[in-house]
Amino acid sequence: MKLSDLKKSGHAPSLFASFLYFDVSFMIWVLLGALGVYITKDFALSPAEKGLIVAVPILGGSFFRLVLGVLTDRIGPRKTAIGGMIVTMLPLAWGWLFGQTLTELYLIAILLGVAGASFAAALPMASRWYPPHLQGLAMGIAGAGNSGTLFATLFGPRLAEHVGWHGVMGIALIPLLIVLTIYVLIAKDAPSQPPAKPVIEYFNVFKLKDTWYFCLLYSVTFGGFVGLASFLSIFFVDQYDLSKVRAGDFVTLCVAAGSFFRPVGGFIADKIGGVRLLTFLFIGVALSMFGVSQLPSITMVTALLFIGMMCLGMGNGAVFQLVPQRFQKEIGMITGIVGAAGGVGGFFVPNILGTLKQVTGTYATGFMVYAGIGLAALLVLMIAQISWRKACPPKEASVKI
Repeated sequence: MKLSDLKKSGHAPSLFASFLYFDVSFMIWVLLGALGVYITKDFALSPAEKGLIVAVPILGGSFFRLVLGVLTDRIGPRKTAIGGMIVTMLPLAWGWLFGQTLTELYLIAILLGVAGASFAAALPMASRWYPPHLQGLAMGIAGAGNSGTLFATLFGPRLAEHVGWHGVMGIALIPLLIVLTIYVLIAKDAPSQPPAKPVIEYFNVFKLKDTWYFCLLYSVTFGGFVGLASFLSIFFVDQYDLSKVRAGDFVTLCVAAGSFFRPVGGFIADKIGGVRLLTFLFIGVALSMFGVSQLPSITMVTALLFIGMMCLGMGNGAVFQLVPQRFQKEIGMITGIVGAAGGVGGFFVPNILGTLKQVTGTYATGFMVYAGIGLAALLVLMIAQISWRKACPPKEASVKI
């Protein structure tokens, strides 16, 4: 497979539109995490409450991904994405103009989950335009929209220093409106859009054990990525006494690894197979998180988190190189389900770190637990690959699982 093959297949404007949509949506989805040190100070939250408030948008994203997944398969990813962006404007406007009580903040956080649900429309848009041997790369490019986290962590704290966290949510409406306009103009549903089925039929995939394998694996890779991205600014401020803006810079560096290496993971998975790549990546996650649990110097912990986030980001790309090979007709629904599982994993990561910090007095325990989760994911992968090799016979010689 060559990169030039990507230009000869599919629809580049739609692939680009998918990336933009996912990028701006991801930025908005993790905005509370990027602004967490400002928000938690205003509301005087405990360590456990800190973990919860930044995790609520992630959990909301899990629920809304199921909704958008069904809509994607029934009305197409283009209409679903446009509707999702319009709805996302509501919590941003609410947070900008109001958001003065903790109850309001939780409701805003839940509605921000609609932005996180973009996954269920952005990836099917990309997937349906490209043949099986380009799935990893195409899905990786669209999925690289999780780089929106970089904009949230890099610019969010800086802007909050001048306009406050409420003002940042208002400013976020600007890029959202720009992307919405571009998307309407250039995005196009693929001709391979399957006919709509009764809603109940979409949920038949829950009966398949492969669905649950993908869910478990993605809850570790994507859940770890988005969960850490949402919580690390709090971790750096609490553990290493960094300033809020400085902490955002360190988080941006770590998040960059996961964001930019996601398409690399998809590309490598196309070449050597997603299962083989995930084997190495889960080992890398376990080792790096164990290193972080030792709470070394700021330089060392940043390097370890960079490596860990890189493995998680590549793991995201590898998982979604495998998914279309198994679920092509139900790609919208399965993307929503697997993406929802990733969101659930992302909900638990900040809560584990925050709660264990409150209970044990140290962040070391939480990172040690996540290292163990990485090893558990490796075991699940070993079991799952037996099923995949039977259920996912390559359609052509260049397609690898």
